[in-house]
Amino acid sequence: MEQQKLPNVTIAIVLSILSYLCCCFGGLPATILAGIAFFLVSKDENKYKENPELYSNYSQLKTAKILSIIGMALGIIYFVYVLYSISAIGGWDAYMEQVNEMREQWE
Repeated sequence: MEQQKLPNVTIAIVLSILSYLCCCFGGLPATILAGIAFFLVSKDENKYKENPELYSNYSQLKTAKILSIIGMALGIIYFVYVLYSISAIGGWDAYMEQVNEMREQWE
């Protein structure tokens, strides 16, 4: 019987890499993308456990799983950092006031 590739591994790797790129947007998009990738990997992992002899790219599945876990961790850490820095400034209103001051300074 010919071995197949697990269907969601490539998508999960792409989403995990995108989650690294989205970490600088507050952390939340990175966490969402990595969470979707982790869900897809978990689905494929269950499929692989049912019939391991049918699939050939289990090593890529493990790589995608590691990348998605790291992407989620980075996203959560950065999101917590953003929340902490906003609260350290004095809340959302003080943060927006500081952003407006910086914008006016550059104009």
